[in-house]
Amino acid sequence: MKVHFIAIGGSAMHNLALALAAKGYQITGSDDVIFEPSRTRLAQKGLLPEAFGWYPDKITASLDAVILGMHAKADNPELLRALELGLKIYSYPEFLYEQSKDKTRVVIGGSHGKTTITSMVLHVLNYHERPVDYMVGAQLEGFDRMVHLTEENDFMVLEGDEYLSSALDPRPKFHLYRPNIALLSGIAWDHINVFPTFEAYVEQFRIFVDSIVKGGSITYNLEDKTVVEVVEASENTIRKLGYATPPYQVHDGETFLETPEGPMPMAVFGQHNLSNLAGAKWICQNMGVDEEDFYEAIATFKGASKRLELLAQGGGNLAYKDFAHAPSKVRATTRAVKEQYPDKTVIAFLELHTYSSFDPEFLKGYRGALDAADRAVVFYLPESVAIKKLKAVTPQQVTGAFGREDLKVFTDAPSFSQEVLQGQYRDTVLLFMSSGTYGGLDLDRVTAKIQGE
Repeated sequence: MKVHFIAIGGSAMHNLALALAAKGYQITGSDDVIFEPSRTRLAQKGLLPEAFGWYPDKITASLDAVILGMHAKADNPELLRALELGLKIYSYPEFLYEQSKDKTRVVIGGSHGKTTITSMVLHVLNYHERPVDYMVGAQLEGFDRMVHLTEENDFMVLEGDEYLSSALDPRPKFHLYRPNIALLSGIAWDHINVFPTFEAYVEQFRIFVDSIVKGGSITYNLEDKTVVEVVEASENTIRKLGYATPPYQVHDGETFLETPEGPMPMAVFGQHNLSNLAGAKWICQNMGVDEEDFYEAIATFKGASKRLELLAQGGGNLAYKDFAHAPSKVRATTRAVKEQYPDKTVIAFLELHTYSSFDPEFLKGYRGALDAADRAVVFYLPESVAIKKLKAVTPQQVTGAFGREDLKVFTDAPSFSQEVLQGQYRDTVLLFMSSGTYGGLDLDRVTAKIQGE
């Protein structure tokens, strides 16, 4: 099968390209720019485009399919050529459904926790050598790629993203998967550039629950009021299986999960991660893994990439990096770190850079999100606001939104870097939260500082 990728360099797209190449498909692709690690990984498999840009002559009638990435616009020259030739054009999620339509599809959805829960499920299955097809939004220890596709595996585990599918398809990705087994971890307003009201956002999850195959199941978080309302209001003929955070204890910077066999030390921590674990356990049990085998495997789970990832440790200090950027994620992550290290000084460094985080109404949702930290710092670049064509956001607005008078706000990268790198730390945990790059902060220098190098 010959498949061409328009915008092959994206995190998700290049992983799908690698998966299909491994399956024996003939793969070509284009993009206007490709960053690391996508660039090297594509080059290693001979899939990196010879030149960057869009080349309509790559689009020929011999192609069996064209996969359109979210990065590509509606007027993309290669897309226009594919439409002209009448080729079959798939969005990323559409193609994944085509690859899994004869399998049992397990879809993990939610505003937060979906990457971690998907990672937990895959870790447990891999630990017990139970092969499945999958797509997950982070690089996992023990896995070569974020996407794996075969003809023979019975299950396909999919992280269900609520963002739009492509320039031609404005449906959220997780509406296209039609799960047999589904999970909904939480609902907290996000992506306001495409869902301008909370109700519009919540409606996407109602559609997701209603898209579950009749006779299937939804595992859902009983501690999230909106999730409970959405699931329990659905008239879809499915099984509804609630879960809640299991009992756990924290002693001397280590979390112990209460299990039928007694307290079990965990490599991950935080109430939100223990809640994620409870959901993952239900999913694994639905896939045939018994409770005892689940606990044995999950004890070795260290977390998904960029999710409370330990950067450095030394001299009584630690540094963590987390993908958290939306208010609910920032609040949960900050609380988790303070709960794990109650006797240390926790300094939270949060970067605001998404479209949503600069909206005045959305910004109000951050009130109290950093309260668990002993000290809190927010960094953003005014030019990021301008690029998104949004009204300017002032440091005073940010301070008022978080409701914390001692909040430090930085609006230029050198000053923020100086604040981090010249700080004097003793029995301190540094927590970096962002889906961006912290203005180019050199995290290697942070690591060296913590380790006393």
